Formats: sequence, structure tokens, C-alpha cells
Amino acid sequence: MVKKEKLFLDKIDAGLKIEPKDWMPDKYRNHLIRQISQHAHSEVIGMQPEGNWISRAPSLRAKMVLIAKVQDEAGHGLYLYSATETLGITRDELIQQLQTGKAKYSSIFNYPTLSWADMGAIGWLVDGAAIVNQQSLRRTSYGPYSRAMIRICKEESFHQRQGYEIMSKMSNGTPEQQEMAQDSLNRWWWPALMMFGPHDSDSAHTSNAMKWKIKRGTNDDLRQLFVDRTVKQADLIGLEIPDPDLKWNPESKHYDFGEIDWEEFWEVVNGNGFCNKERINNHTNAHTEGNWVREAALAYAEKTQNGDLK
Repeated sequence: MVKKEKLFLDKIDAGLKIEPKDWMPDKYRNHLIRQISQHAHSEVIGMQPEGNWISRAPSLRAKMVLIAKVQDEAGHGLYLYSATETLGITRDELIQQLQTGKAKYSSIFNYPTLSWADMGAIGWLVDGAAIVNQQSLRRTSYGPYSRAMIRICKEESFHQRQGYEIMSKMSNGTPEQQEMAQDSLNRWWWPALMMFGPHDSDSAHTSNAMKWKIKRGTNDDLRQLFVDRTVKQADLIGLEIPDPDLKWNPESKHYDFGEIDWEEFWEVVNGNGFCNKERINNHTNAHTEGNWVREAALAYAEKTQNGDLK
């Protein structure tokens, strides 16, 4: 083992942060680029299924809250793109990788939002799952990623409460609203569990991610934590988790739950979900239409730097 690599691993083992100017193995750098950029892409693409409902929100308050949430997601994407850029890749390269399909984003955002209750399910389940994952990432070994996650987690907590509030109100509303809330839970439960990725034994990335302390919890452990938390929340508002195999295990002190449809998971991950093409097309079109704004901003920055503005 070369001296640089030993110093790197010693720093990891001591729980110290790796910073952009520190030496790091290429595999560590490339792993971070893949993971953080995927996280950034997920935040940005995740604006679409919710933004679709801003104009149809049932009240002015609901509309204001949803707008604030979607704005937060855009900000999270910017934090994470900035963190990724510290690893030596440009924003343009990251966007190109997303639009050409080279880079992935969370498969959960390739499912359609069919009702207002889906805004509740996304906030409660999707952001709830994200919080479980992201809370552990506050302790990730890469400094810029860790610091970004501290702020993002605070805002995601608001998102989760917003979603849970919607589901709580609907589950205690009219029979039609109750049915809508249960239907939404039925459709989003299993995709939410898929958010944690494949079983650890089937993941090509978990081993190195844990060794380098990029991830601080395995896919299966984080998924179990999410299930344990969420079942109790569903019981509290009178909703039923759509899993006949779900039951409390007194020996493990965790909930046992059914097997995920991994065939569906990989179909969506590989681009064959309900909305994959629509999501990327929307992103590409918006990016193209916004090109003049980026050009104007760059021109303004250049003139400011050169002292050309009067």
C-alpha cells in the first residue's frame, strides 16, 4: 500500500473528513461523483411530479406550501451539484450525463402522480425514506457532501411533515378522501422501499461505500429503519400498509415485511418506467429554453469581473 493511500485510509478510520484538496483514490472520487450527482439529479427531477400539482392544489395555503417545497428541491440540487463539482467535474458534464442516460436518478420519480393525495404520499413516504438515508449521510466521509446534507436534512423534515399532514387530513376526511389516501399509500409504498436500492448482497457499490464511510448504513438496514418508523405513523392516522406479510417480530424487535418486486425495480432503473422518457424530455426542454438566462448571467459576471459595468 502506497503512503498516500495509507494516510487516506487512516484518516477515514479516524472519522476525519476528506476535503477536495486532499489526496484520494480515483475509485473513491468516481464513487462520490456517481453517488452525489445521482442525488442531485434526483432532487431536480423530483420537482416534476410535484410541480405538476401546484396549479391544482386545493387551497391557497396548500399551494404556497407546495411551491416552497419545490423551491427547496431546486436548492438541494444546487447544493449537491456544487459539492460534486469539487471533485473535478463540471456542471455541464453532469447535466449531459443525466440527459443522455449515463447518470441515474431515484427511480421513485418515474411514477405518475394521479391525485392530490399523492402529494401527501410523496412527502410522507418518499421524503421520509430520503430522510432516513440522508441523516446517515451527514456523517459521510467527504466533507462537502456531509455539510450539504446537514442543511438538506433540516428542510427535508419540513417536507415529510407537509406530506404527513396531507395524509392525516385526508384519512380523517370524507369517505372519498379516505379512499384516495389509502389508494395513494397502496401505490407508493413499494416504490418507497425500492428507494434504498437492491439488497446489500446484490449491490455492486455497498462494499466500497461502507469501507470508505461514504455510506454509514447499508441498504437493508436503512430500509428496515424506514419500515419500523412508518408502520407506526400509518397506524396513527388509520391507514393500512399494503403488505399482507407485514408483522411485528418480537425476537428481532423489528417488523418483518414482504419481498419487493425487484423485476419492477430494475425495469424502472433501466429506463422502462411509466415516466422515464417524460421526465428526461421535460428536463432537456427546460434546460434548452433556459440557455439564454445562463448566457446572460455569465456575460454579466464577466463584465463585473472586468469592471466593464458602469
